[in-house]
Amino acid sequence: MQARVAVDGRELGVDLGRPTDLAVALDFSGPQPRHFGAPRAGSRPFEVPGFRGSVERGASCNCELITLIPHCNGTHTECAGHLTRERLDAYRLAPAGPVPALLVSVTPVPGAECDERSLPPPQPGDLLVTRAALARAVPAALPFAARALVIRTLPNTPDKRVRDYTGQTPPYLTQEAAEWLVERAIMHLVVDLPSIDRAQDEGRLTAHRIFFGLPPAVTQLSAATRATATVTELAYIPESVADGPYLLELQVPALGGDAVPSRPLLYRLTEGAP
Repeated sequence: MQARVAVDGRELGVDLGRPTDLAVALDFSGPQPRHFGAPRAGSRPFEVPGFRGSVERGASCNCELITLIPHCNGTHTECAGHLTRERLDAYRLAPAGPVPALLVSVTPVPGAECDERSLPPPQPGDLLVTRAALARAVPAALPFAARALVIRTLPNTPDKRVRDYTGQTPPYLTQEAAEWLVERAIMHLVVDLPSIDRAQDEGRLTAHRIFFGLPPAVTQLSAATRATATVTELAYIPESVADGPYLLELQVPALGGDAVPSRPLLYRLTEGAP
């Protein structure tokens, strides 16, 4: 569906009928991504006396019970409620429509070669997404001020769709990188990483706290200065999608909780007619 949109006073073309899906398809019976030692996501027929929940097993229809941990199984969107005593539903914070976004590709830097910080201090073998790398990746001229940023880490291999990160230390953001996002007024972040923080970080969650505007060790939601921000993790950005400006649509189910499975969609923008 061809359309023209005005973003920051500039008219751009967009094809709303051809989005790029950044969500990892979660196959309950096949390989799937997971993080932090979580069990696999699964599904099984819902059974009660007289009903077996599976047409294959003689039921009148299929009815499945699904189990998953949004933070650890597949693409998910989370909010400041991840860190606070008070509950906050992530789905309520997803934008009601597409927002101006920028896709960038960056190569994480080994901890031994990085002069940026995190807590606890990065280990020499850690791989870090740095402020310097993000700043270099942003074009000098953009058609708008991005409200969302999509980060693709390199190398970008298809096995990210099914990678088991258990026992690994995946790349993560430095403190300076998170601060740069706040300075740029990025409210919605999408990454192909299982977390923007180190997998084992002594419970600091430094990048999360900076991005949500929540001081260290504070657990009151009222203290979060960016409580409407969202972070989407474990996405996958295909190689066929070029860096540049897009519209981002965050599709999420109306399920309570600080994290929910999600489906981020990117719509390519062009000058003038789409």
